[in-house]
Amino acid sequence: MFEGLRFNHWKTSEDDNVVTLTLDRANSSVNAISRAVLDELEQIVERLAIDRPAGVIIHSAKPSGFAVGADIKEFVEYARHDTVLENIEHGQRVYEALAQLPCPTVAAIHGACMGGGTELVLACRQRIAADDDKTRIALPEVMLGIHPGWGGTARLPRLIGATEALPLMLTGKSLSARRALGLGVVDRIVAPAELLAEARLMLRRGASRPFARRVRAWASNTWLARQMLAPVMLKQTAAKVRKEHYPAPFATIDVWKRGGSSIRQRLKIEARSVAKLARTPTAQNLIRIFFLQERLKGQGAGVDAGIRHVHVVGAGVMGGDIAAWAAFKGFEVTLQDREMKFIQPALDRARELYEKKLKTPEKVAAATARLRADVEGNGVASAELAIEAIYENADAKRALYGKIEPQFGADEILASNTSSIPLDQLREGLKAPQRFLGLHFFNPVAQMPLVEVVRHDQLDPAVEKRALAFCKAIGKLPVAVKGTPGFLVNRILMPYLLEALRLYSEGVPGPVLDREARKFGMPMGPIELADTVGLDVCASVGRELAPFLGLEVPPGLDEKLDAGKRGKKDGQGLYVWQDGKPQKPEVDQHYVTPPDLQDRMILPMVNEAIACLADGVVDDADLLDAGVIFGTGFAPFRGGPIQYARSEGVDKLKARLEQLAQRHGPRFLPKNGWDHPALAQDGLALPGVSAD
Repeated sequence: MFEGLRFNHWKTSEDDNVVTLTLDRANSSVNAISRAVLDELEQIVERLAIDRPAGVIIHSAKPSGFAVGADIKEFVEYARHDTVLENIEHGQRVYEALAQLPCPTVAAIHGACMGGGTELVLACRQRIAADDDKTRIALPEVMLGIHPGWGGTARLPRLIGATEALPLMLTGKSLSARRALGLGVVDRIVAPAELLAEARLMLRRGASRPFARRVRAWASNTWLARQMLAPVMLKQTAAKVRKEHYPAPFATIDVWKRGGSSIRQRLKIEARSVAKLARTPTAQNLIRIFFLQERLKGQGAGVDAGIRHVHVVGAGVMGGDIAAWAAFKGFEVTLQDREMKFIQPALDRARELYEKKLKTPEKVAAATARLRADVEGNGVASAELAIEAIYENADAKRALYGKIEPQFGADEILASNTSSIPLDQLREGLKAPQRFLGLHFFNPVAQMPLVEVVRHDQLDPAVEKRALAFCKAIGKLPVAVKGTPGFLVNRILMPYLLEALRLYSEGVPGPVLDREARKFGMPMGPIELADTVGLDVCASVGRELAPFLGLEVPPGLDEKLDAGKRGKKDGQGLYVWQDGKPQKPEVDQHYVTPPDLQDRMILPMVNEAIACLADGVVDDADLLDAGVIFGTGFAPFRGGPIQYARSEGVDKLKARLEQLAQRHGPRFLPKNGWDHPALAQDGLALPGVSAD
């Protein structure tokens, strides 16, 4: 059938008049759908339309999955040259030609099926998926500041109904094989080994969807339904994100609302919308963050950490949750504290985590068995990594190291979870300082993706690589930082928190401070954040860093702490907490928000970030932005503090700091680093990431 045609990215075979198309992108470990992949598929579909086989099966040769989506690097080039519309329309034509083939088509899905890969399977008549934990199906384009462009918005709502389809596209949430079956995204699930054989059987049986499901899908897409549902969904979306910050979810709803019964009309609206979104700073910054995330994921790749057993000392919130997470990710873990009564709460929290994350009692039991209490600390001798997570006191930490280091084997790594103490202080007295470093996790451990891998000048580079590989193995994003006070994240976060607490002590209502921070784009306001972290932690880290930063801990914290009001964990802090939520008081309607309030909170972060860049706390500006975004939640659509300075204008921000210094004191004076070359670079240049 394909005589004379040669393909680099597709393999074709024919058996009993059934054609199997195998996607296998050349020179890549994953299938990212590039222009070359689409061009070849276009040729294949043209031939299929002429030769009319009995059926077509599309699947992937990659063990990692079906397809990770469109080639984002190519998309960036399209945006740079303003050819997004042309290339989106090209992909739409190829997929629509596939959808219009006069023969049955089945997509056989395993592993990751994302974005453009999901849109490819939606263009097939039927879909079958491997029933295992690895299969994940999603349309996550909203994470990049755009929405599906190769027919996702046009086809998914018609397939499963708008009320089910829109939330998937608005959140980018992925579906397991079983959930996809329940929603009707796939028609069958089977054991992975039976995937292709069952796909052939599906071709013979033909497509048949339950009548009730077809009617529900149709009813939710009528003109009247779209006019009624769209305003509701817009209101729900506006309650979560601001349109000026994240336009893509709002555009997704609008595209669906305006789409009629004609697939061509729906595709036309979709393509134009994606092209418009691609020009926004939000999309450009979110795409940059995607590549930064991939860069962090790639650190430690190809290195065997040589770690199977982790020993954690300190079963408090941080130590206990680090231990629980390592066991969840498959490591053998021993957890040490002075008495069993200190360890048991950590074990109880771990079980809650496993029951929430793992689907079967067998998996919960296996994870639970990997985490063992160890009051005597016998696990130190057999562990390859020991993590100290006791309270923030340098003398106490050094005393602990003196007890456990003599039990180490030849290659054991000693790590501290200190959040602010310089490693130069902590390594004093160690016999093997070259195998000592910081692994600074963030609270809550199960949710926060970043880990700071903290260096010092005697650290063995091979040990650093093993630590990066360990972070990768437990699914975290590591960033290597210099072991100066506060490292990267806390050094940048504390000026923001301390200034917010100072404003609070000056009488600015907490809800106003939180509102202004969220208006800038922070995921949580500083007063709510201080209560969530714990006022005791804020005070401790603040006192540690304030002298170094040239700041002061504002008044009022000690009174709260003396009264036992540490924040969320006590039910009282700067706010009263009920059922895990802050009860924010009403603000007097006549209260006038100071015009420089947002600058007073945000610009100290930017100022300190630039000082960190100048001090070489991280290797480059991209890593700094990545660390601050993934460690603090700094407004992702702004691209991080360095990218924010570039986009706002370095001279403009520096002048605003100088004005603040005149009005409020020298703590706002621009720090060293505002002439750093990185601030003049094109912030939208892609960080170095391999194609696969």
